[in-house]
Amino acid sequence: MGIKIDIKGLYDVLDATPAEQNIMISGRHGIGKSEILKHYFQAKGQKVQTLFLGQMSDPGDIIGLPAIDRKNGKTEFMLPYWWPSDGKPIVLFLDELNRARPEILQTVMDLALNRKLAGKSLPEGSHIISAVNDGEEYQLTDLDPALVSRFNIYWFCPGIDEWLLWAQKSGIDEKVISFISENPDMLDGAEFKREDQGLEKIPDRRAWEKVSSVMNTIKEAKPVHKKIIGGIVGARAASKFFEFFSAKRLMSAKEILLGSFNTAKSRMSSYKTMDFAAINDSLFRFLETKEYQTKDASRVVENLEAYFDYLAERNMREAQAHFTNCYSDTNYPGAIVFVMTKCLTLFQKINSFIKSI
Repeated sequence: MGIKIDIKGLYDVLDATPAEQNIMISGRHGIGKSEILKHYFQAKGQKVQTLFLGQMSDPGDIIGLPAIDRKNGKTEFMLPYWWPSDGKPIVLFLDELNRARPEILQTVMDLALNRKLAGKSLPEGSHIISAVNDGEEYQLTDLDPALVSRFNIYWFCPGIDEWLLWAQKSGIDEKVISFISENPDMLDGAEFKREDQGLEKIPDRRAWEKVSSVMNTIKEAKPVHKKIIGGIVGARAASKFFEFFSAKRLMSAKEILLGSFNTAKSRMSSYKTMDFAAINDSLFRFLETKEYQTKDASRVVENLEAYFDYLAERNMREAQAHFTNCYSDTNYPGAIVFVMTKCLTLFQKINSFIKSI
């Protein structure tokens, strides 16, 4: 399978790879390859030009159209619309590389090796990055080994925790976050196997973001909404999504940390270890994304410590261990600082628990 990287790993690769080395990112559709790349380079003030190679039918779509130079009577190629005319380096993002027609790939070969098209060179410092889909469910073009050798190749496998943290920061609907937190296989449709002719919807990260947009418009879920969401993630995923909330709903981090903890204790009395594991993650995401106002910080501190004590009272040592793992998770640096600086008593209890293991 090759070298696997998550989101942090992708950022590390982009930071360390010189501009003259080409990068190929492989992975399923809808997992955020293009969005992360665009966000990374645009934050650095670099223009990202995306070419959807799978949609191109002629090499002229890349190299431009031939024209006669009236001065010397020779044929030259007119610059394509995307070519940088200001001489500044760009990030050329070749999306759907392994969906491209063979004649398109031949054009890309010279671009990847020499950074030239029809004799014209990309500005110094330009990056060439490609993205390919990987899996038996796609209609793909076999890539020439000579072309593949021109790229550093990484399999992009973003983690569930990374997506949940991103979702919290991005305002994704809490119902979607809770559902994925307890059903991680549903994020990328891992439990689904396509058996039709390609028309059955299977959930992916892009689809759940769409579900969130729909849920934000709904005050009260009705049967019609199940159909609407089914068209986004598929009927089976939509059914499971709605059944999840019909059966139960775990308390949110906001309810636990900003509400009455006595009330929270009564609602959590029937929760099992796996329920608390999901809650632990939600608490640290809440702290990491600062989903509270400054005036409420003291209540957050008080309830967070009360929550950890509650786990001890119920002798939920596995849940406590998971809590301490969250505390040491590199995905939550802001939450860790919060505990170390604001929750001194809790900090001491965590250390004592670790020593007791």
